[in-house]
Amino acid sequence: MTHILEVLRGRLIVSCQPVDHGPMDRPGIVAAMAEAAVAGGAAGLRIEGFDNLAAVRARVSVPIIGILKRDLTDSPVRITPLHEDVAGLIARGADIVALDATARPRPVPFADLVAAVRGAGRLAMADCATLAEAKAAQALGVEILGSTLSGYTEETLSADPLPDLALLRAMRALGGFVMAEGRYNSPDLAAAALAAGADAVTVGSALTRLEHATGWFAAALARGRA
Repeated sequence: MTHILEVLRGRLIVSCQPVDHGPMDRPGIVAAMAEAAVAGGAAGLRIEGFDNLAAVRARVSVPIIGILKRDLTDSPVRITPLHEDVAGLIARGADIVALDATARPRPVPFADLVAAVRGAGRLAMADCATLAEAKAAQALGVEILGSTLSGYTEETLSADPLPDLALLRAMRALGGFVMAEGRYNSPDLAAAALAAGADAVTVGSALTRLEHATGWFAAALARGRA
């Protein structure tokens, strides 16, 4: 499975995650998004949910990062928090399983989830918010370190619309495969991520959340009318 990292190196991964409960939040539409992203040059995909993953896997051959989001009552961890989430994603064809790697209260120890992913012969990705979390994930043998949650946890909460390039540079110094993710919403920012040391870049909202991207343009025009 480590050859997948070479397939993704220097390339774009598209996160096909429509707005929850929005008009595009259907497996068939997500699969069409995924096919369109691959046709446009994406080397890999990030897909949320069992049904979406199964639909996408049937229609593309590129590597897929699978995640399962849950809203738990006793933990702020949302991304693939349970053993059954890991098993379900693998059963539906995920090549890589992304896990929340933050140092927050969680229902299952992060190390146990990493062991389950790697024990099944898949690659593990750590969705981190801080360098300390990246270091801890690397010590467990996680193959991909992502900046995914920087700016989205209580410790790192930020209104800065720009991505955390400083975290990428610090993660690069650790060695291993570094994934830039989180607020990379323009081609220039994606290129800046590679320059900062990322091995690959994941882009989501700018490409697959039409409501968000439309809102950016609508807001700019509204400011122009003011």
